[in-house]
Amino acid sequence: MKYLQNEFESCYEEKKSKFIAFFMPYDKFNDVMKRLKEEHPKARHFVYAYRYLNEFDQIVENCSDDGEPRGTSGKPSLAVLSGAQIINSAVIIVRYFGGVKLGTGGLVRAYSSSVNEVINISELFEYKKLETAKLKCDYSELSKLEYLLKQENITIKSKDFLEEIIVNIELSEKELKDLLLKLPRNIILQ
Repeated sequence: MKYLQNEFESCYEEKKSKFIAFFMPYDKFNDVMKRLKEEHPKARHFVYAYRYLNEFDQIVENCSDDGEPRGTSGKPSLAVLSGAQIINSAVIIVRYFGGVKLGTGGLVRAYSSSVNEVINISELFEYKKLETAKLKCDYSELSKLEYLLKQENITIKSKDFLEEIIVNIELSEKELKDLLLKLPRNIILQ
């Protein structure tokens, strides 16, 4: 599964109609929708589709045709996201009607193509379920630990400076197993 961290945009034209696709992380969906409705007051449709993981690791999906004939825009857009195995992401397609009716097949192709185009220009990352862990070390070991975590691309969430240093990290289960093999003996997993 893949996800993205930034917003991307692309424009697709079909028989004088413009389909501007905005692809974003799911948590920005509501803000971007509001912004787009303000920026594009003359647009005819704001079609969307999104997929995200809930707290039970289940994929939640939703889409809207926003006035287009039923099943011709939202569902095809969602199908593209699903087919590309994209999660925690949303796409909004702003349509400006060009005066020529595309028919149901034409709409399905146009919306699918616009979503595919924006995915193709996007920077996607491989999704991995993250866990938190705490490492305990002496002050003298902190720089070695930070260097090791940086080499392994493990995120340090916070550091607590007590009698010893507690380093809170976020990583996948596999990364944790690999890290435990590389940790010096005096750095302890709590």
